[in-house]
Amino acid sequence: MNLLISIKPEFVKKILAYEKLYEFRKSIFKEDVDKIFIYSTYPVKKIVGYFEVNEIICESPQELWNSFSEVSGISKKDFFKYYANSNEGFAIKIDNLHIFEEYIDMSQYDDFRAPQSFCYVENNKCLRELLLV
Repeated sequence: MNLLISIKPEFVKKILAYEKLYEFRKSIFKEDVDKIFIYSTYPVKKIVGYFEVNEIICESPQELWNSFSEVSGISKKDFFKYYANSNEGFAIKIDNLHIFEEYIDMSQYDDFRAPQSFCYVENNKCLRELLLV
């Protein structure tokens, strides 16, 4: 399975610059995932590339911060604000990042709705056709 994940443009820039090496989430997907396609949210509204999923770490927010703060791409204040009231979190390692030469502009597709967090590519006809999955 493959995912499309929504990420704010400020963090997408850090991923593309190899400054953010882990993507943090409060919850994780149920299916095994091979690739995660990166959707840069408003105002960009484009799929910019993808990375492979080889490692997902589940720990307390404090342990995640202790382990990955240097490559998190986020301030300590914002990290703990995001994880407020959470006992566990997930760090998805960004492996083998592939950046598209031409980003896929999703604003031109009327039937596309950006996922709140993520969606499975195979379950979305528009994405399945665009990403040739």
